Amino acid sequence: MYDYMKALQKRFDRQPHPELYAQVEYAQEELRRDMDAAGRRKLLRMIDTQNSLLAESTLMSFTAGFKLAWGMARELEADGLYSFEREEEEHICHPAEQED
Repeated sequence: MYDYMKALQKRFDRQPHPELYAQVEYAQEELRRDMDAAGRRKLLRMIDTQNSLLAESTLMSFTAGFKLAWGMARELEADGLYSFEREEEEHICHPAEQED
């Protein structure tokens, strides 16, 4: 299920953030200039770990939202699926009953 949720998230979660990518690139350039090699390695390990945590939490959030929506759909289906067309037909066919 994990792989399926990742595929769904990749399919539906398409939010580009060019301004944030530009800020990251700018910060990386500054760090390359101002830090020694050992400091950069430590910082990059920390950033990689942080990115992994963010990706995992984003996937968990997407999965939770999907499960919530799925559960709501199942509850609605158990109550009978809603149909706008059927509601309109009932309203047109039985106008006197609607007024009472």
